[in-house]
Amino acid sequence: MSLFFETLYIKDQKIRNLELHNKRLNKTIKDKFNINANIDLSNFVKLKSKKAHRVKVIYNKEIQKIEIYPILKREFRKFKIIKSDITYSYKYLNREKIDNLFKKRGSCDDIIIVDKNGFIKDSSIANISLLIDKVWITPKKPLLKGTMREYLLKNKIIKEFDVKIEDIKKANKIALSNAILGFYIIDEFKIEDI
Repeated sequence: MSLFFETLYIKDQKIRNLELHNKRLNKTIKDKFNINANIDLSNFVKLKSKKAHRVKVIYNKEIQKIEIYPILKREFRKFKIIKSDITYSYKYLNREKIDNLFKKRGSCDDIIIVDKNGFIKDSSIANISLLIDKVWITPKKPLLKGTMREYLLKNKIIKEFDVKIEDIKKANKIALSNAILGFYIIDEFKIEDI
């Protein structure tokens, strides 16, 4: 049986974008197991600490395991373009295919996955956005529809477009977004293999 996971950012005993995480988790259970679940992650994750933590909730038909980690800061400046038609529309615990692509990064901090038609998908761990002509754009068809991406779209901070590999050359800035990074803006970046 497949396992899935949600990664939660918790600070001051609050789960960032809780509603969106609950929605995705319950939709996955419905889609994959045909069960109308109504799981509220706040009932399973209780932290007394006010410090920020990364919480990994592993589940299938129900919650299987909860792991708590400190937040480790990572820098992202250099990206390698990797062409692949990988699919990852659900947050599977098994990320072997993505991990194998990530291993091809060489000396880069992360990868940018591009499909065979030249459309940008995501990085290995986050949705990607480009700042072009003062507008933040994000791919219409990402690898995974992240909860932070949904929050940013809902609040009109980013807009969906068909983003091609050539668009990176027009970008003034790029940003990575996920539950832990939030909306991580990168002013100076380098892209290999465009």
